Amino acid sequence: MFGYVKPQKSELLVRELEAYNGIYCSLCKILGKKYGIAARLALNYDCTFYALVLISASSEPIPKLEKGRCVVNPLKQCAFCEKAGLEFEQASALTMILLYHKLKDDIFDSKGFKKYLRVFVLPIVRHAYRKAAADYPGLGEIISEAMDRQREIEHRDSPGLDSCAEPTARMMERIMEFSSGEDPSTPKSRVLNRFGYYIGRWIYFIDAADDLSDDLKEGAFNPLAIRFHLNGESDPEDIRKARAYANEVLNQTLSQLGAAYNLMEMNSMGSIVRNVVFLGLPQMQKELLFKKEKTNV
Repeated sequence: MFGYVKPQKSELLVRELEAYNGIYCSLCKILGKKYGIAARLALNYDCTFYALVLISASSEPIPKLEKGRCVVNPLKQCAFCEKAGLEFEQASALTMILLYHKLKDDIFDSKGFKKYLRVFVLPIVRHAYRKAAADYPGLGEIISEAMDRQREIEHRDSPGLDSCAEPTARMMERIMEFSSGEDPSTPKSRVLNRFGYYIGRWIYFIDAADDLSDDLKEGAFNPLAIRFHLNGESDPEDIRKARAYANEVLNQTLSQLGAAYNLMEMNSMGSIVRNVVFLGLPQMQKELLFKKEKTNV
């Protein structure tokens, strides 16, 4: 679920790369400050992107970068946002709330040693989750409702792909609405919310495609397996067809995401968002669907 939404760094300008790394390192710093040193292990590209989008869409001045030492490796020099504001506070809370629910979901789906390991880690994460949910009850409620809805849909007989993706898509749409602080009826807010919807939809489908082989081996739920009637003994050609179909759905979703981006009002940080949408996500999709196909099928 984590780590899919990142830029193609080789195509970023030097100042853009510095700004992106500054957001990433600032989020790491805030995670440790608010939820403890171990919380920094939860740092991920997806929640960094969330902070980036909020900063890019904000009418407030762009945070300035200042040099400092990495809080994990003091020998390494990093850049941090001089004033890590509300965007980072919300992104850190989102990180811990999502991690908690992901652990619960993984415990339900996994077996053996992996299950016991996650059961052991859950109480550690629960403390940070409760603090994050108390700080931002709106975020906690949105995510909890989405996870409940997801489980309900996955327990249906042969749920469709679109219905399976809907809870995650709606969750990200509502998170953008909650975090922007904008009047939801304004054009700016509506576009930002739709951007959130399609990024959530893309994340759900890329996660399903990425996990397909493992889910088939473990007998875990996967919407692509249901759509194509796959199991652990399925023919490799059938699995390849499922991945090809997933690629089509992901491309359609990226098209809608790009259209939403083109309507968004953004400051100079928007160029990094553009890199993620038009370069980073397609590259990630290509690597996961086609390189994995060569090795796993």
